[in-house]
Amino acid sequence: MKMLMTFLLWCLLLALCWPLALIALIAYPVVWVLLIPFRLVGITVNAGLALVKAVLFLPARVLGYRG
Repeated sequence: MKMLMTFLLWCLLLALCWPLALIALIAYPVVWVLLIPFRLVGITVNAGLALVKAVLFLPARVLGYRG
C-alpha cells in the first residue's frame, strides 16, 4: 500500500511539475546509496545492544525465569 501511495504521489508530482519529479527520480537512488553507512551503523549498534541485553539477562535465564 505504501508503494502504491508513493507511486501515485510521484505521478501527481509528474503531472504538476515534471522537472521536479525527474530530479526526484534521479536523486532517490543517490540518497539511498549515501544512507547505506548510516544503516550499517544502526544495525551494528542494535546488535551490540542486543548482546549487552543477552549478557545481562543470562543469570535469570540460567535460573529458569521465563518472562
